[in-house]
Order: sequence, then structure tokens, then C-alpha cells
Amino acid sequence: MKVITLDSPLKIGIKNISMPERKDDNEVLIKVRALGICGSDIGAYRGVNPTVSYPRIIGHEIGGEVVSISDNSKGIIPGDRVVLEPYLPCYQCYPCSIGRTNCCEELKVLGVQTDGGMAEYVVHPLNLVHLIPREMEWQEVAMIEPLTIALHANHRSRVKEGEHVLIIGAGAIGLLAAQVAMVYGAIPIVVDVVEKRLALAKEMGIPHTLHSSQGNVIQELSAITKGRMAEVVIEASGSQGAIHGMFDYVSAAGRIALVGWPNGETPLPTAVITKKELDIVGSRTSANEFPEAIALLQNKQVQVREIISRVVTFDEIPDAVMNMAAFPDKFVKVIAVL
Repeated sequence: MKVITLDSPLKIGIKNISMPERKDDNEVLIKVRALGICGSDIGAYRGVNPTVSYPRIIGHEIGGEVVSISDNSKGIIPGDRVVLEPYLPCYQCYPCSIGRTNCCEELKVLGVQTDGGMAEYVVHPLNLVHLIPREMEWQEVAMIEPLTIALHANHRSRVKEGEHVLIIGAGAIGLLAAQVAMVYGAIPIVVDVVEKRLALAKEMGIPHTLHSSQGNVIQELSAITKGRMAEVVIEASGSQGAIHGMFDYVSAAGRIALVGWPNGETPLPTAVITKKELDIVGSRTSANEFPEAIALLQNKQVQVREIISRVVTFDEIPDAVMNMAAFPDKFVKVIAVL
């Protein structure tokens, strides 16, 4: 079968390797039909992700058809469509013992610490495979995993109906997080430096967008919130400048969820954190959010097709990765359908 591999940073290509085989009844053989290209894949290609080792098969946003599976309590049979939860926890450490498997001390993520899903076939643990509706399009399936990250950010920041939720970064995760906030009855406000992405947010029905390099974001946000500022800030850009700015955007007694991964350490103004008595939480991947993400897409409560900038074939993935690395502002999300 064909796989997409990184031999080293900036060296991406297609190789042929042996088909994977199930080792026991707890594994499922899946023909991959949908793949999303994530920012972490681009980071691995650039060589700026310190958790990636080489050579590596990349990819963790994966959907496909079941080829081989044993009798199971989920009722999944060959031919069913599934999406893969790409986080492999140990189930033994303290975070795992309290259900926060995304914080596992030994966590392995497909395409990062272990070989991923940019392959024609994969074998995956049955407990991390979720059945999806047959009518769901493969492009949508590839967006389920990113949607779980947006859900997790909303859950971690405890978004409530009627609150203003400022999302920094109008990439795929930011746009999905804004839509989830609307589903929960909150009022999303998206901030970015790329006008094209802000225009997309408006087209998708997000009520407020702010250009961080044009105008006065603090003043405009104050007008929207009638002086209160945002009760919740979801930082989805990883920009150090944005991280500093969020302390001006958040209300007193507000909450902040850190989703983006900055390059390097970022000093924080602890005096402001104490003065405003802010709740600041990390938001890493997701935990138990796949069923909700599938339901939101099935019920058409979240739009994903508008976020997809381009759909490619399997053989076009290496060129797509290189283009995304070279022109990051040109693409929001690229999907491969096999």
C-alpha cells in the first residue's frame, strides 16, 4: 500500500510498504477514505515540532471503511463507515484514571509520536473507532477530529448561553470553535489578521469579526460587550502577541482557554491574572467529544464545507503539504479524499 512519509524535515514523499494486519480481536482494519491535513502535519514537515521523530508516516484526521473486524459490542461490521480517535493513551496514569486521557503522561498521537493515518489502510484499536452515518460525506468525516478540538475548548472554558466568546485565530479550529459557541447560545467574536479569513467567518454567520491590525480591537470589543469585555477568550492562534493581547480582551472574572501552541515560552502578566481573578486553562486535543462532534455534523448544526479550501487526491498530498507550508494564509483546511 502507499503511505505519505517524512524522511526528515522538508523531505516528504510517497512510499510503498506492506499492508498492516490485525494482531487480535481488539483491532480493526480500515480502508482510509478521508484525510485532513493539520497544522501539526505542516509543523512536522517544517521540522519545528519537537515531539515528531523521523522517518514518520504523518496524519491523524482519518475516516474510512471497515475491512476486517471481530464481533463487537458496538455493532460495527465490515463495510461500515468510521472515524478514528487518534490519541493513544496508556489508561494507567493519573490523568487516565480520572477520564482525562488527552492528558495521558505517555500519550501517543498518530502521525506525531507514532506512525499516522496518511496511508491507504490502517489498523486501529476498536475502542477508538466511532461509527458514522452512511450519508455523511467524506469531506465532513475528515473534519470530525478538528471539531472535537473546538468542542473541547468550549467545554474547558465553560461557555454559557448569552456570554461573549472571543476567539483569537480564524483558522479551522477557531472557526469551528465560534460555531460551537453559537450552538451553545453564546455570542462569538472572531479576531484575526487575515481579511480573507474574517470575510469567511462573516459568510458563515459569525456575528462579530475584528481585524487585529486595523482599528482598535479593545475599543470595538468594548462596544460589542457594552464595556464588559469577553467573558471567555479562546486563544487558537499560538501567536505570542495574541497571547499578551488576550488579557486586555477578557473581562474581570473571565475565563481563558489556551488552544494554540506558541513557539517558545511566553511570559504572562501574573498581576493582571490576580487583579482580574482569571481562570486560565489549557485545552489539548479532546476527550470523549467524538460522539458530540458526529451528532453536530449529522444534524447540520456546524458548517464545515465552507472551511475546506481545497480537496486533493492521495497522490497530491505531498504537494499540498508543501504549498500549505509555503503559503499558510492561502489555505484554511485541505482535505484528501481517497
